[in-house]
Amino acid sequence: MKARPMPETPGAPERRDSRSLPRRSRSGGSIDRDAPLYGALDLGTNNCRLLIARPARDGFRVVDSFSRIVRLGESLSRTGRLDDRAMDRAYDALALCAERLVRKGVDPKRLTAVATQACRMAENGPAFVERVRRGTGLRLRIIDPAEEAALSVAGCLNLFDPRAEAVLVIDVGGGSTELSWLMKGARGIETVAWMSAPLGVVSLAERHPEPKDGTSEWYEAMVADFGAAIASGGPGPEFLARIEAGRGHMVGTSGAITSLAGIHLGLRRYQRDLVDGLWMTRGDCEKAADRLIALGPAGRAAESCIGPDRADLVLAGAAILEAVQRAWPCERVRVADRGLREGLLLQKMREDRQQKPRRRRRRKRGGGNSGVAE
Repeated sequence: MKARPMPETPGAPERRDSRSLPRRSRSGGSIDRDAPLYGALDLGTNNCRLLIARPARDGFRVVDSFSRIVRLGESLSRTGRLDDRAMDRAYDALALCAERLVRKGVDPKRLTAVATQACRMAENGPAFVERVRRGTGLRLRIIDPAEEAALSVAGCLNLFDPRAEAVLVIDVGGGSTELSWLMKGARGIETVAWMSAPLGVVSLAERHPEPKDGTSEWYEAMVADFGAAIASGGPGPEFLARIEAGRGHMVGTSGAITSLAGIHLGLRRYQRDLVDGLWMTRGDCEKAADRLIALGPAGRAAESCIGPDRADLVLAGAAILEAVQRAWPCERVRVADRGLREGLLLQKMREDRQQKPRRRRRRKRGGGNSGVAE
């Protein structure tokens, strides 16, 4: 696959609630409180997520956020269609997003709304997108896997170790998993290969229903299934050599991976500031997965970092991460509570900055001094 230059963006800084926005950003960049608000909406196979943010010199600061598990892709892998009840759940969540955007005063021109695997895979995906447009005014754009992978990378850029010579970004979704392999070269770090595996936490869990007494054999079956799905992907041997030499790391972004991190930390409640950017070893990931297997469905549902909505999906996410680790063994994994939405925000803000007309100067008649800028 051809190398693709990395997006020229610094990545999203740490998100903050509007009630605690500092006068200065953490890296010293000032925040213009009169700057317009931007919105990024991501309708995935499992979640509906919204971010509303204001530009800052070093990226942006989040003003409002929304996330709801809707399971839009429920039973999609068996039927090829979006289920009526799943569409209703997603529609209700999207209607709430539309209300928040209006309440915050986000100009529709500064909103980017996308739909991913469930809508692009489903026979009735475009019809659902049209229903959403008519009913809520939201114009969802179904993006392809290549754009999804690139946006996820853009949203995670500032979690890359600047000393790393190789980085593998894993974006685990509900219906697909995007993998991007990046290596440092003469032009800096750039994507050298990517792939989209047609399995995510929802589709993998549906293919492997948990037995009453969840066992390591059941978990291993999920690992093997996903391993087969990615067996033909990836870059050449140079990437693996850098990883094996300790000159690279992974970045994992998904609700399943952040939940795994919460279990590793033993959190009584999910705390983004402790999870986002956390470094875990391969052994840490494996121990957290072993603990989740031992807990069983009821025990996982009782964990505050997982809850009943993710109890049957989190181990599928752990199995995906484990399969990737076996294919490209890496000691360091950085957890990202960020990704596609942050990439959308940064992309739109950058486009608007580039579209601003350049101010031209003209000479005054009879003089050499610059005149008033046009």
